Amino acid sequence: MTENENLWRHIKDFILITLGIFSAAFGFKGFLLTNHFIDGGATGISLLISALTSIPFAVLLICVNIPFIILGYKLIGKIFAIKTMLAIAGLAMVVAFVTFPDVTKDNLLVALFGGFFLGAGIGLAVRGGAVIDGTEVLAIFLSKKLGTTIGDIIIGINIIIFSAAAYLLSVEIALYSLVTYLSASKTLDFIVEGLEEYTGVTIISDQSEEIKLMITQKLGHGIAAYNGESNFGKQTEIKEMKIIYTVVTRLELNRLKAEIKKVDKKAVIIMSSIKDTKGGILKKRGLAH
Repeated sequence: MTENENLWRHIKDFILITLGIFSAAFGFKGFLLTNHFIDGGATGISLLISALTSIPFAVLLICVNIPFIILGYKLIGKIFAIKTMLAIAGLAMVVAFVTFPDVTKDNLLVALFGGFFLGAGIGLAVRGGAVIDGTEVLAIFLSKKLGTTIGDIIIGINIIIFSAAAYLLSVEIALYSLVTYLSASKTLDFIVEGLEEYTGVTIISDQSEEIKLMITQKLGHGIAAYNGESNFGKQTEIKEMKIIYTVVTRLELNRLKAEIKKVDKKAVIIMSSIKDTKGGILKKRGLAH
């Protein structure tokens, strides 16, 4: 990847994360905060505590997400952790200092559209290589420890949050908050283009040996390599090469593609949806940077 391409990638990530911050902030201040509705995950915990105490929501956003940022650094890498830290700090500042209109008092519209803008914000941040809600990072960690799926972990966390909301706030608010969560979840899935937690990546490149070393040593992922043949364009010669296959989470996909392009910008990258995986080595955490 050339210096200009690398710069453009960072600019694109910055734009996506910035749009995500303002979309999520609009969902919070234009809909959810004034009606005391909550969402799932770390933002839901922050909203719940804010509704019960005098602690500003912007402060809680940072405090609640700090453990997830540290965990993200250990699980995914330094760049992801830095981007996430800046994204969450940026969201907290926008929520604290930028004024948004209070759009509606209709509870159903608040739940639906508050969730929509929040989910869009989280999804745009994910597309930019960061998160503004650390629950997925925790879910990745716990799924490896407990041997269950990421989806099951997220559902379990949110059951606890919404049960607490029903007890501490009201059943009605908890039910509307569940609608908010479902709206945010579906919007997030749409923005990141897939319901899957994992993505299978097939890489076809003349630089297969360098890419193998990059994935296993720099990114700390396991791979499978098999013999194949390739013919690009109008070439008549068929080349024998190693075809590489690896599995990553969608939070790691952005970095993997960038690193592949650094080695071979002409590499063919084929991605496919995977619902879940078990066994093998998806990531050697000690080698992550």
